[in-house]
Amino acid sequence: MASPVPLKVVKDIEQPASEAPLYEIRQKIYPRAVSGWFAHWRLGLVVATQLLFYGLPWLTWNARPAVLFDLASRKFYILGMVLWPQDFIFLAGLLVISALSLFLFTAVGGRLFCGYACPQTVYTEIFLWIERKIEGDRARRMRLDGAALDADKLLRKTVKHLLWLCVGLWTGITFVGYFTPIRTLLGEVISLSPGPWETFWVLFYGFATYGNAGYMREQVCKYMCPYARFQSAMFDRDTLIISYDAKRGEPRGSRKRGADAQSLGQGDCIDCTLCVQVCPTGIDIRNGLQYECIGCAACIDACDEVMDKMNYPRGLVRYATQNALDNRWTSSQMWRRVLRPRVLIYGAILLAIAGSLFVAGAAQVTVPMWPVPMTL
Repeated sequence: MASPVPLKVVKDIEQPASEAPLYEIRQKIYPRAVSGWFAHWRLGLVVATQLLFYGLPWLTWNARPAVLFDLASRKFYILGMVLWPQDFIFLAGLLVISALSLFLFTAVGGRLFCGYACPQTVYTEIFLWIERKIEGDRARRMRLDGAALDADKLLRKTVKHLLWLCVGLWTGITFVGYFTPIRTLLGEVISLSPGPWETFWVLFYGFATYGNAGYMREQVCKYMCPYARFQSAMFDRDTLIISYDAKRGEPRGSRKRGADAQSLGQGDCIDCTLCVQVCPTGIDIRNGLQYECIGCAACIDACDEVMDKMNYPRGLVRYATQNALDNRWTSSQMWRRVLRPRVLIYGAILLAIAGSLFVAGAAQVTVPMWPVPMTL
């Protein structure tokens, strides 16, 4: 019988302290509800974008859907225009206009699209609204998640996820309604007889909405969206961004309401952390510009509310440029630099392309553009 092979004990090799893990373990963020000027703007744009998205497939134009991308017939119906494959130049023009608009808005005001009109932001706001109505605001949601499972928690979680699924599936149906007449599609869904590709895309888009807005949320903005990666190439020192005025706010510290900050040797920031609690990506804007900031301005509303209670002037956190903060410029001085040659060039090119596309499109119209009966 062969003798056993001796085993050699090898000590674990310790990893150097400088080596960090590739992925950060997600800490769930519980954004606090906030009200204010920018919150009203976000709410208005959520309503406007969803009325447009959900309502457009139901409009009819001359006895057909006002907007329909009929892939089977290779025809795109957009109001009074009928686009054929040879008219693909118009779609290319729309993409160029969208890209230039994004460059223009970013050069002027940073990530305005992300904060107010991006589908990820819009649906996260909708899902958060449902979550707050069922589970309560930030503190109550945190307590509920930390509590043991009981009948109340199970009921609230079940109702929340059912409503999320309903919103997601209706979103999927609406999306497919841009490619199949939505009245026909809805009849097929009710009778459980939709086609295979309609079924796939309704479920795919619906569950993507459910997963992205319900679970992934800020992870999409931080790790998946490419816009956060190349935004720094479009920012400069005269771009309006959400900024913390460190010269005014530091040194920060807590105090009684109405206390004189200068007599205490402190800045105007009372270190209440409300700007962090309302942030949907969980960052501290007082640390300066960060790629996770989506420009939603929730921290501005929260800080302005605190400044009002402390009888301090608003604007500790505000839209400003780096040059304006460093040089203590007035609003008029700042805005003169915002409308700089780069922005004017973007605007001129955008107007030229949009005007050319409109003129070319008007020549392709096969039915009168106005007046045309439009019905629901």
